Amino acid sequence: MRADARRNRGRLVAEARTVFAEHGTAAPLEEVARRAGVGIGTLYRHFPNRHALLSAVFEEAVGDLLDRSRALLEAPEPCTALVDWLRAIVTHASEYRGLARALMSAARDDASHLARCSGPMREAGGALLARAQRAGSVRADVSIGDLLQLTNAIALAAEETPDDGLLADRLLKLTLRGLRP
Repeated sequence: MRADARRNRGRLVAEARTVFAEHGTAAPLEEVARRAGVGIGTLYRHFPNRHALLSAVFEEAVGDLLDRSRALLEAPEPCTALVDWLRAIVTHASEYRGLARALMSAARDDASHLARCSGPMREAGGALLARAQRAGSVRADVSIGDLLQLTNAIALAAEETPDDGLLADRLLKLTLRGLRP
């Protein structure tokens, strides 16, 4: 990639992060391009659709969540480690209005750029879940796909109820009670 193309891509990602934080993930992509000082065609050359741009924006956060999952594999309590990681996902998904909805829709579309970044998340969460299941802390019939969908649903519920800052934690605790054997 040419130096100017790299700069444009970097500006687009940085401005998308700002625009999505201010207006949610459904914000007009034209606004992202305008703030980055490029045309909408340049945005689409780098990111063919909204999910591709979202994937680039959240790449760093996904990296942090993956690092966290690796560290939690050494935690003394496997179920607590899983809960801590799920709580971090809820926090991440809540940072941008509309992200939880986008993640939920991407989970059903394997071709989506956003779904492709979820593969490593599924693998990381799967390792934490398997460890908790081996310890007898989580039912054997629980899947990581279900947990990630539930986690995104919790983040979406919290987003839709902004006046209740404790809702996400209450819903996560309620969900986790159902995971136990």
